[in-house]
This record gives sequence, structure tokens and C-alpha cells, in this order.
Amino acid sequence: MIVDVLAALLWLIVTMYASTGGADFGGGVWDFLAGGDRRGAAPRQLIDRAIAPIWEANHVWLVIVLVVLWTGFPPAFAAIMTTLFVPLSMAAFGVILRGSGFAFRAVATSLRYRRLSGALFASSSLITPFFFGAAAGAIVTGKVHAVAHGVDIAAWTSPTALTLGVLSVVAFAYLAAVYLTCDAERHQPTMTEYFRRRALASGVLAGALGGLALYELDQSAPHIAHHLIASPALGLLVASVVLGTTVLAGLATRRTTGLRYLAAATFATMLWGWAAAQFPAMLPGTLSLKAAAAPTPALVTELVVAGVMVAIVVPAFVLLYRLSGRGTLSGEHSEP
Repeated sequence: MIVDVLAALLWLIVTMYASTGGADFGGGVWDFLAGGDRRGAAPRQLIDRAIAPIWEANHVWLVIVLVVLWTGFPPAFAAIMTTLFVPLSMAAFGVILRGSGFAFRAVATSLRYRRLSGALFASSSLITPFFFGAAAGAIVTGKVHAVAHGVDIAAWTSPTALTLGVLSVVAFAYLAAVYLTCDAERHQPTMTEYFRRRALASGVLAGALGGLALYELDQSAPHIAHHLIASPALGLLVASVVLGTTVLAGLATRRTTGLRYLAAATFATMLWGWAAAQFPAMLPGTLSLKAAAAPTPALVTELVVAGVMVAIVVPAFVLLYRLSGRGTLSGEHSEP
């Protein structure tokens, strides 16, 4: 029982990182596609305003995920980090490169260095979600074995893994575009239509790629695909489709109230549908949650510590997002 609770807490933290840090990466994608200095000035201004106060804080979730996985499920941690050393190293490199590029762009005094740092920020926003998605594809297709024998390039370069890598990039871009559409209405109204159109386009593309990913999954991991159409995973999958359709309908009719929360819920139900389809396996086909778990005393300690961390971090994040949404942290103020 305690193993399942800790696994659920771990996945909750993954969900938080995907819906917050993932949107930051998506913002970088739109920064990359914004165009030249003049054409891209307005969208980049809104992206900077939205990301600057929170991008560093959002990576707290990633740190907690790594700690909980390492201490709560050490065999799984060892197998994942060994087999997927290349994509996870590339993802980590992208996180570092992205942060430094974003930070240096804000203080660079010459146009040349602003362009260079901006290019680093934008390009690495493509790199990290792609490799995270490819690594997830390797896990879900059963290519990561409990006893790892070294780096396995083939594990994360299958059609399914590559499709999930591209889907991650597009899905994060969609999430960011929805968030930025809502932010634009409040802080930069002239950019609302710009991001609304991009949210619609990326949402439709993400849906198409999701369908392709399900097809690929049926070919490469039929046991997972079968579980996706069984309860409770099916209910979560249907909820994700309904929520995503509702968001697209709201964007199409320009009714954006509450859309950021619906978009986050779309992402969350999709992730939890995956978890339900894979349960009770930690590494499908080779390692169950029970076999991957640390000894019970360690699990109890881990659950208490992780629970305390989440209890402290969540209210802090709520306050951070409220202040950021009001423009308080960026020097702009709007009515609550």
C-alpha cells in the first residue's frame, strides 16, 4: 500500500513539473518561432514577462522527482539512468543551456549577444522536451530492463519513442500558447489573437500526434495499448480528449475564461491515463512497483519527507503564480 502511495505522489510531482516547467519549454518554442528582432519583439516581450519570475522555481519539481525516484525506487532509478544516459543527459544539458541563455539575454548589452543567448534559450527549449519524451517512450515500450547492461541507443530511437519526443515538444508548445493567450488578455491584449491562433494550431497538431502515438504504441507495446482502453485508464483518456476538445472550442469561440486550468487538466489526465495503463509495473515487462521499491522503513521516511516538501512547496507556488499573474514580480501591477 505504501509503495502505491509513494508512486502516486511521485507521479503527482511529475504532473506538476509537466504542467509548469513544460509550459516554460513551450514558451521557448514560440520564442524560437517568433521571427526576427522586429517581428518577434512583441511575442518575446510577453513570453519574457510570463516566464521570468517563475522558470527557475518550476525546476524544483524536477529535483524532487529525481530524489524520490532515487531513494524510493533505486533499482528503477539505476536502470533508467544507465539505459537512457544519452537522452537524459541531453535533456539536462538543454535545461542548463536554456536557463543560461534566458538569463544572459536579459542582461546582454549588445544586439549580437542578445541574439546568441536568445538562440540558446529557444533551441534548447526544443531539445529538452524532445529527449524527455523519447526517454518516456523507451520506458513505456519496455525497452528499459531491470538489469541494465549499459547505454542503449536503440531503446529511445524506436518510432514510438521518437513520436513521443515530437509529441512532447508540440504538447508543451500548445500548453504554453494557451497560457500565453490568457496572459495576453490581461497584460498585452494586442497579442491575444497571435497566441490564440497558435494555441489552436498546436492543439490540433498535438491531437493528431497523440493519435499517431497510440497507433505506434499498439505496434510496439500492445499490452500497454490494451490497458489504455480498459478502466480506469480509458476514463482518463476520454477525459483528456473531452477536456482538450473543450479548450479548442473555447479558443475557437474566443472564450478563454478558465482555459489555462482546463489545458493543464488535459495534460494531467493524459499523464495519469498512462500511469493507470502501466500500473502496477514500474518498468513494463521487467520490474514491478513492489520489486523496485526500497525497504519499508525507507519508504515511510521518504513518504513523510516528500509529503512535507510538497506541503511546503505547493502554497509557495500558489503565491508565486498569483504574484506573477498580477504583474507584481515584473514591476507591472494589475487589479486582482
